[in-house]
Amino acid sequence: MPEPEVAGSGPVLVVSAHAGDFVWRAAGAMALAAARGDRVTVLCLSYGERGESAKAWLDGKKLDEIKAIRREEATKAAEMLGASIEFLDAGDYPLRETPELVDEIVRVYRQVVPAIVLTHTLSDPYNPDHPAAARMALQARVLAQAIGYDAPGEPLGAPPVFLFEPHQPEQCDFKPDVLLDITDVFDAKRAAMECLPAQVGLLHRAGQAARRPASPQRRAQPGAGAHHHGRGLHARLPADN
Repeated sequence: MPEPEVAGSGPVLVVSAHAGDFVWRAAGAMALAAARGDRVTVLCLSYGERGESAKAWLDGKKLDEIKAIRREEATKAAEMLGASIEFLDAGDYPLRETPELVDEIVRVYRQVVPAIVLTHTLSDPYNPDHPAAARMALQARVLAQAIGYDAPGEPLGAPPVFLFEPHQPEQCDFKPDVLLDITDVFDAKRAAMECLPAQVGLLHRAGQAARRPASPQRRAQPGAGAHHHGRGLHARLPADN
């Protein structure tokens, strides 16, 4: 299957539910885009302070300390990938879908004017924050196109949306139809992953996933509606690497 120009097409916006999600799920695609000269922006809706910072809690850290830790980790990870990052501190577990939060996402859409959007799958039985982020990202994408919507900036076109691979793809109805070879930027992805000691156990798993080609059972043909509901994006290394 030919590799589409997911990178090399203009600004990239990554909408991430938690501070670490973009690293585990989209770092390869982000590093590719940055290496080709595209501007990459991460929008972190929360720090993942309650549900994805177990080590910090076990170390006796308080909530504000944990937020600061996760912010610093994610900022360093984004730098490793050549990306800028913004945090909305919307809270997690649960990440609540509100008009105010959607307004903030619309603001970022119009500020970044993305050519490509990366976000979560619309189904994840293990973490409802992830589909919540995806639903808001898709809603904001539509609103950002409306000339009469009250938000700073000019209305957008219709940037395509790609849904990055979750940890349990089969449980999340994830069917990749876009594959990226991240061999040339895997060192950057690894460096970004190493910036997240609060989730250090995911490093080995992420490396395995990057080396696993998408199986026929999990691959779908490119279909209509990709701009509205997203295409599955699997960043990988060659199988024999």
